[in-house]
Amino acid sequence: MRAEHVLPDHVDQADIDGVTVRKGTVAAFLANARVWTDPASTDAARAVAATDIVAALPALRAVGLFDVLEIRDVRLRDWIDSSVGIQRDIR
Repeated sequence: MRAEHVLPDHVDQADIDGVTVRKGTVAAFLANARVWTDPASTDAARAVAATDIVAALPALRAVGLFDVLEIRDVRLRDWIDSSVGIQRDIR
């Protein structure tokens, strides 16, 4: 499957399980994760990244990002797990 099969060029968002998912959500999450984990980031930049990460979590869950990928940075993963509560289906 290619990106345009999920969201064609003329479509900017999709409704997945009742959640609006915009193009760029995963890329924005990755950019915010980099800011959040970068020791050189300012507290203000880290706070903005944290707010944006929290806002994106419903869409990231809807597309199943955390069903197939695990956040490698332990601090970020633990923060998301404890602060926001990503539910994992452990089999």
